[in-house]
Amino acid sequence: MKKHSILVGICTLGLLVSCATNPLTGKKTLNFVSNSELFPSSFAEYGTFLNANKVITGTADARRVEAVGTKIKLAAEKYLNSLGQKEYLNGYQWEYKLIDDKQINAWCMPGGKIVVYSGILPVTKDDAGLATVMGHEVSHALANHGAQRMSAAQLQGLGAVGVAVATGGKSAETQQTWQQIYGVGSQVGVMLPYSRNHETEADKIGLVLMAIAGYNPDQAISFWTRMAASSNGQAPPEFLSSHPSDATRIANLQAMVPEAKAIAAKFGMIYK
Repeated sequence: MKKHSILVGICTLGLLVSCATNPLTGKKTLNFVSNSELFPSSFAEYGTFLNANKVITGTADARRVEAVGTKIKLAAEKYLNSLGQKEYLNGYQWEYKLIDDKQINAWCMPGGKIVVYSGILPVTKDDAGLATVMGHEVSHALANHGAQRMSAAQLQGLGAVGVAVATGGKSAETQQTWQQIYGVGSQVGVMLPYSRNHETEADKIGLVLMAIAGYNPDQAISFWTRMAASSNGQAPPEFLSSHPSDATRIANLQAMVPEAKAIAAKFGMIYK
């Protein structure tokens, strides 16, 4: 019991000292990893990935990825400046690369290193669709979702240690059963909802950024509708997924668009 109390105390202290308010979400976020620690490793991993994959350069599509990405970056700078958070982007090193790969996907590593797979371009269809994707990925980086997931995983690991301590006097079979219960419960009940919430946050911030950058946020709904069609209904049930279902995501976006337009209007971008 004493060991368990100490463990709980350590977790509680970590939560108290490691929560900061993100200026883009207005929420306190769990973060045990500073940008100065995370960014160098992120940049190194990005370089390793680029060296191991075929980067498309000099084509019209590669130039589009760079151009749209730059517009989203500038929109982020404008938005953060308007919030009095000019220093927030210190340490970010934006980079946008198009990779020759049939996957319908894109991602952004902490610090602003973005990859767009060529397989997603038929679904993005136009610059507004591409801006939807890149706005979403940039928003993951701006909201520090990578660091938050790492921090949550650390807490999940500590929880497993807590289960081991609490069941230390039980049989090996009982210990294994409780570890399995904890593993499934923490994943389905905590980690996956946590990830889905991050996706919704990135959608919301991404809508604002694309609107400030000059792309009508209504087009985000069109893009995600095309994405839903491309999946052919193969997605797992929402509660077992790290992402919202297509229907949930589209409904959320429809509710978010008016706010994105209102914010963009403050920067002179008017959408009807």
